Amino acid sequence: MNILARLQTISEQDKSKAVKKIIKESTPDFDYYLMLILSTLMATFGLLADSETTVIGAMLLAPLLAPTMSLALGLSMSGVEVVRRSFYTIVKSAAVSVIAAIVATFIFALSKADGGANATILARTSPSLLYFMIAAVSGFAVAYASVRPDLSESLPGVAIAVALIPPLAVVGVGVALMSGKIVSGALLMFLINVAGIVFSAMVAFSLMDVHHKRFIAEKIIQKEQERVAQEKEELEAAEDKNKQEAVILEEKTVLKQNNK
Repeated sequence: MNILARLQTISEQDKSKAVKKIIKESTPDFDYYLMLILSTLMATFGLLADSETTVIGAMLLAPLLAPTMSLALGLSMSGVEVVRRSFYTIVKSAAVSVIAAIVATFIFALSKADGGANATILARTSPSLLYFMIAAVSGFAVAYASVRPDLSESLPGVAIAVALIPPLAVVGVGVALMSGKIVSGALLMFLINVAGIVFSAMVAFSLMDVHHKRFIAEKIIQKEQERVAQEKEELEAAEDKNKQEAVILEEKTVLKQNNK
């Protein structure tokens, strides 16, 4: 059985589950941004401490792979809404990550005497075709594993190879240290990694024939938007309730003091 035939024997049920999972995991809600910031901070600390192990741990925490895969999925099925949502999430996530890295660097960078550029940081400022190929292979692997439940356990391992957060953290470090060379090199590496992942994942999704699942993706997006909106309303209602309770408590305190 050749590779193309094997890719096209994946069940429709597995394809639908994969589409739903990718869309849900790429939803930019509170949990998504919390994990994004935490992973960026962890990556930044690892970079500043010249600790490759810590940087690898940050890759496992990072949720940025999800909207990147969602973008590839949207392109493969010509889903305008999926592409728009994914692209916006990636851009906003990149901005949030860079800001978090800048703040972390300003607070914890001990010295600028050596430019703050250790080996771990500089390793993410020299993009090449090789990094594009690594990202492309990783993107194809993630796309294929996402529709094969029995391969889902391999995704954390692939996530280590898909370096998205570390280059963004290096961009933030470069901005904080006012190094245009670090910023430009790291940003280019991030763009190369995203391009490699999206390109190969889009090819994989196309070969697996998921384009007719666009209506499922659009339906899940609508449900996720409603869920996020409802959570926002509930949070605002809880905040209003807390404010009202605080006002009432303050009024009671003032009243007691006046009665004395």
